[in-house]
Amino acid sequence: MARIDELITEEHELRSRATGKGLTDEDRTRLRDIEQRLDQCWDLLRQRRARAEFGENPGDATVRPVSEVESYRQ
Repeated sequence: MARIDELITEEHELRSRATGKGLTDEDRTRLRDIEQRLDQCWDLLRQRRARAEFGENPGDATVRPVSEVESYRQ
């Protein structure tokens, strides 16, 4: 959760700069990376919670590739 909070904070900072002076190419790349990492983090958290709910080991959850988690419908 702490990592998710860090990524969200950085995402909000970049998005607030985007509406002001705009983002550099580096900033846009970083924002895209953050969005992908957040997708992976949320997916991992959901996996862990589901495993715990059904009596399985949450530690067995694995990080799925960006290509897989980005195609999920919210």
